[in-house]
Amino acid sequence: MSNQQNQINKEVVWDFWQKLNHVGLENLPDVVRAAVHDDVDWNVSAPIDRIVGVETTISEFWLPLLRAFPDLKHKPYVFMGGIDEGSKLYATTAGEQWVSGCGYLTGSFVNDWLGIPATGKKTNIWFGLFYVMRDGKIAESYIQLDVLAVMRGAGYQVLPPAFGAEGGKVPGPVAKDGILLTEYDALESRKSLQLVQAMGRGLRRYVRSRDGGDMRAMEQDKYWHPDMKWYGPSGIGACFSLEEFEDFHQRPWLHGFGDRNLSREGSGRVMGRIGEGKYVCGGIWDTVFSRHHGEYAGIPATGKLLTLRDFDWWKREGDYLIENWVPIDMIDLCRQIGVDLMERMRRQRDAQERK
Repeated sequence: MSNQQNQINKEVVWDFWQKLNHVGLENLPDVVRAAVHDDVDWNVSAPIDRIVGVETTISEFWLPLLRAFPDLKHKPYVFMGGIDEGSKLYATTAGEQWVSGCGYLTGSFVNDWLGIPATGKKTNIWFGLFYVMRDGKIAESYIQLDVLAVMRGAGYQVLPPAFGAEGGKVPGPVAKDGILLTEYDALESRKSLQLVQAMGRGLRRYVRSRDGGDMRAMEQDKYWHPDMKWYGPSGIGACFSLEEFEDFHQRPWLHGFGDRNLSREGSGRVMGRIGEGKYVCGGIWDTVFSRHHGEYAGIPATGKLLTLRDFDWWKREGDYLIENWVPIDMIDLCRQIGVDLMERMRRQRDAQERK
């Protein structure tokens, strides 16, 4: 794909988001139909999950969202696109056109959404997404929404307090340079992508049965700035140094899961691994990642083979990765190991209503 086509794709999505920022319920269907293929494969984090077709996407995703948040606005802080060149691990994605972004959906929470009681207050929904573009329209969509943060804002805590920082808004890039609307130097883009690929190879050097809680085999200090910032979802939280990242996220995660190099053949969807300027994005959706080996978030080990919905946006500064935004579908992950976080919220809501 030429840089020109990448720019066209980004313009289509950016224009779609700007129109959504000012659309009413009456005009919403036409705006969505203009940007989205009739047979779109539309995927959203739990409990929404998969929707097929533009009309069902309008009725089951967009209209409920706009009814709950009538003044909803898209406020991304990373926005990028490109072609996936494929790799030895993910050759099947080669040649696909992607547009990707993360940031906030912001609006007044005036009607219940997903069973979460409306608060009447301004609410920020952290989002991350990947679109597959074909013929100038969205053909596939993969969206993470931090539903647990919306619950917490409404007074419902369904997971133990995170080790990392939770609460408030997840910050965007410190330099405020993540909206990539123009073309970027190919050599800079390649350098960013190669650094992320090297970091990923380091992660795969970990062997759970051999290393346990010892993470030195991954040599992550070669790739991350010591004062890196890592922003995870509700239930994990944010980390503000490489040491915090290892203590608050990586070590508990490896204890709970920790498999590397499992076969992913035939499972799930791989997001395009794209480098543009100083930024790189990538992710997986319903893709095999580990067995549940140890207790995690207070949930005892089940031994089950799990899939994951996990996105990343990395920023490179010089020779190191300095910032990382990582939405993970914690509701889907927990339901695979037998814990229904939506039901936990309903029980808390019912208990409040009985008082």
